[in-house]
Amino acid sequence: MPKPKRIALALPLGVPHLEEVVHGIQLYAREQVNWDFVTSPETHSIPVASLAGWDGDGVLGMVNTAADLRVVRQLDCPVVNLSGALADAGLPRVRVDYALAGRMAAEHFLDRGFERFAYYGLCGIFYAGACLQGFRGHIEQHGGRCVVYEDESTIGVARPWQHDHEALAKWLKSLQCPVALMASHDPRAVMVAQICRRIGLRVPEDVAVIGLNNDRQQCEFCDPPLSSIARPGEKIGAEAAGLLDRLMHGKPAPSSDVLFPPEGVVERASTNTLAVEDNVALAEALRFIHLHLTQPIGVEDIRRHVSVSRRWLEMAFKKKLRTTPHVYISQARVKKAKGLLGEVRKLRFKQVAIDCGFGSTRQLNVIFQRFTGMSLREYTSKIHAPRKRESPK
Repeated sequence: MPKPKRIALALPLGVPHLEEVVHGIQLYAREQVNWDFVTSPETHSIPVASLAGWDGDGVLGMVNTAADLRVVRQLDCPVVNLSGALADAGLPRVRVDYALAGRMAAEHFLDRGFERFAYYGLCGIFYAGACLQGFRGHIEQHGGRCVVYEDESTIGVARPWQHDHEALAKWLKSLQCPVALMASHDPRAVMVAQICRRIGLRVPEDVAVIGLNNDRQQCEFCDPPLSSIARPGEKIGAEAAGLLDRLMHGKPAPSSDVLFPPEGVVERASTNTLAVEDNVALAEALRFIHLHLTQPIGVEDIRRHVSVSRRWLEMAFKKKLRTTPHVYISQARVKKAKGLLGEVRKLRFKQVAIDCGFGSTRQLNVIFQRFTGMSLREYTSKIHAPRKRESPK
């Protein structure tokens, strides 16, 4: 047996979205290579700065600061960066497409009828700026405006961290509600929800909040539970390991970052609202739809319930929600079907169709495939598949 390669895992463990990255790295190593991973036995992570003089074969790590960069540039082995903190570290990097994550968040809010938007970011941090660019750019394309508050980052801070909650609270108080807010990552989004509760702003009715990374512990224990953009952590980890493998065999580094699209919005209570309360008839139409989603209702049923003309209803939906009543109903039913299929592994499709207001499984399957690009069976197989990946090319 050839001697195992010694690979330093220089990234913090215990962070949920990074745990997924590590899992992808370990899967690649188990299936493709003979590696020994080196980490600190007590703290379970190696700060990049402590790698000075290390004589191993490769590094997978979070190069967050200029000091980190000076250390890894002195190493006599390939390094793959997994951090989005620096704009350009001159190192091979695998990361999520932050700008696309921002656009996904903007689209999520626009679909809920919001007209006012805010972004809570970080000064001088690349991923926060890229998210802002995607978020604000998509909003401005649709005629909206986004106000921005940027905080100091804690990356590389030597002194004990103390956040100026009052400055953030003052900014949140200045926002005109209802407002849709994206934070640069989940812990910052949790801070927003906490401060909103302290100063008397309701989440999501006054401030709808979304984060990035879908760190489940942060999101699910937030009050209310936090919506977030999910990252394909396992795929990122496997690709980073594959890239390091290729670099150690003398292959050239890619000319730019290797990007993975986010997996999409994981909606929880912090964005479960519609910004249409200023339009009483439209708000009532939406309430009627969601209360009767299990029944075979149509546009005419909604029109009669709210006592408006069909033309008014169509125009109100188009103006506020950028869709038609018919499409909105179909999307709501498909979303409910996805939730049911995700919760119960062997739920019968016929029962899903009934619970989502469809007359037959065939009818559900046609609509489901139109909006997701997958049949019911394909979708179920995908979301309940065991965590296994193919080797990167």
